Amino acid sequence: MDLQKDEVLDRLADEANVAQFVALRPVAGGLKQSFCRLRDMDPNTPFSGAIEAIAALLAASGSAMVNVRSYLPHDPRSREFVYGLTSVEAALAVVTRFANEGLHLIVNETIDVRDGGVSGVVQGDLIEFAPDDTPRCVEKPGVVSLPFEVGMKLLTLVYGFRPELESRPGRRTEFSIHPLRRGWRGTHTLLWEQEDDVPGQAEATARWPNRFSRHIGDKAFGLLMAHLAGHRVPRTLAIPRRIAPFSFGTATGSSEVWTRTCPAEPHPGLYTTVKGWTDPFALLTKEDPSCDVLASVLRQDAVPARFSGAAIVQADDTLAVEGLAGEGDLFMLGARDPEELPERVISDVVTSFRALDTAFGPVRFEWVHDGQKTWIVQLHLGATASTATEVVPGDATHWLDFTVGDGLEALRVLLADAPEGSGVNVIGQFGMTSHIADVLRRAGRPARIATGGI
Repeated sequence: MDLQKDEVLDRLADEANVAQFVALRPVAGGLKQSFCRLRDMDPNTPFSGAIEAIAALLAASGSAMVNVRSYLPHDPRSREFVYGLTSVEAALAVVTRFANEGLHLIVNETIDVRDGGVSGVVQGDLIEFAPDDTPRCVEKPGVVSLPFEVGMKLLTLVYGFRPELESRPGRRTEFSIHPLRRGWRGTHTLLWEQEDDVPGQAEATARWPNRFSRHIGDKAFGLLMAHLAGHRVPRTLAIPRRIAPFSFGTATGSSEVWTRTCPAEPHPGLYTTVKGWTDPFALLTKEDPSCDVLASVLRQDAVPARFSGAAIVQADDTLAVEGLAGEGDLFMLGARDPEELPERVISDVVTSFRALDTAFGPVRFEWVHDGQKTWIVQLHLGATASTATEVVPGDATHWLDFTVGDGLEALRVLLADAPEGSGVNVIGQFGMTSHIADVLRRAGRPARIATGGI
């Protein structure tokens, strides 16, 4: 016979950390305790009744709140779930109502899902997760989906500890990870449910932006993925708003640094990137006072740049590699034209692209070459629809002229004020991999290159 949910939780608690809980079953005349786990108490300490048990759980809960989960015997799926009850009376009213419906109950401490951690599911060799949610986040769009070991390495880098999770064929585990220690064992990883002999195996699909990339910043996530795929990423210290700083990447040998703002989603060339150290907190306050655009600030080792540039996949599936000698910030902003690059540099960038394409599919990335090897300094997913004559294909009712020399901010203003149905006629030299081209592509309006423009 299959075990009931409270029996599964009790067995799980013998081996793993779970949220503190008391399990109750309906019996004639009231409720009967089946199992419990409370910190600093023996497993399954008996209480005199539901009132005493719930009171003890509330007292032990770090949040001073409890949840009530209801279920039918021998059915692994939960029924109604009530969150964040703050008194014995309120919790008792809920469990009594459920018990009168013949439902069995698990009362557990409320764990804040908005504490900077993540929740998700491990199933076979797949791990999926998202912040600010329960493990049911996997039923919603925007979760991170990675091979188990890649996901574990990512979480270990970001949070500074390896989650207490394992991958087994046919096993499905619901979990949450927390920056502060939680649960009856007082560790960073909580298990919520576990099932064996689950049929089928899904394949991981690395896609971003997603909810976690927005949590730590799009640039930070893309660089983490490049690092985990084995590519050279300059040593980076990420200073996020919502979790403690973390670091990854490889020392470049330079004592100079770049300070890069890191929006939740890409905003090409809009927010500060500056060579040298600057106060990250002052920068966040100045550029994002509402705290809803910039997810973090990155301190990144400078690469001794012999050449710099970017690479994108164009509409005809060919790779465009553009850049210039030295540092590439002015090229990316459209203030300097692309130059002819040495064949060796192009070859090294193409080699990096092929490896990234194998790992993630079509990608766009910014690179720096130190004369010996290529470093990845930004990574995004996806090909573009650009060609040699069109940044964004399409017809327009009328065309607005934009001169490259006017700069990115002028382009943003033009796009914001452009009438419906209009397109952009770009005058001047710029790279298809530059922020100017990226801003035009993100706007989605037809954009063509004036004769002699590139």
